Amino acid sequence: MGSPEPCVFCRIVAKELPAKVVYEDSKSIVILNIHPISKGHLLVIPKDHYKTITDMPESLYKHLAGIVWKLSLRIQKALDPDGLNIVQNNNVQAGQVIPHFHIHMIPRYIGDEENYKEWKERKVSDGDLKKTEELLKNRNL
Repeated sequence: MGSPEPCVFCRIVAKELPAKVVYEDSKSIVILNIHPISKGHLLVIPKDHYKTITDMPESLYKHLAGIVWKLSLRIQKALDPDGLNIVQNNNVQAGQVIPHFHIHMIPRYIGDEENYKEWKERKVSDGDLKKTEELLKNRNL
């Protein structure tokens, strides 16, 4: 049995598939999403394959975060959106469709609400919040 097909982002990085590249450096590539939620929807992708945020080195994530910051300014100047979503999903349960880490940059415009999936909030007790707080704070990182 042969090895599985490389993921679509790995194929884009390898120049096996075409893409509309808006930024590229030795560690990353930023492309226009071919199925955009809005005009200017970008995908910030590391060139090396990592499935989720916790699989990659912290230094690479910091590099990608710097690119997101710079491109946020570029989006604002070039497209003048009314807002900007910066979204990153890890694993299928969180909405990750392509198992290669990537960050969505989604410019938002007045009137595009039909393309936005609203998160549903839920009520939790103060006791449950306190338990979760204790689980998450003061951990060695």
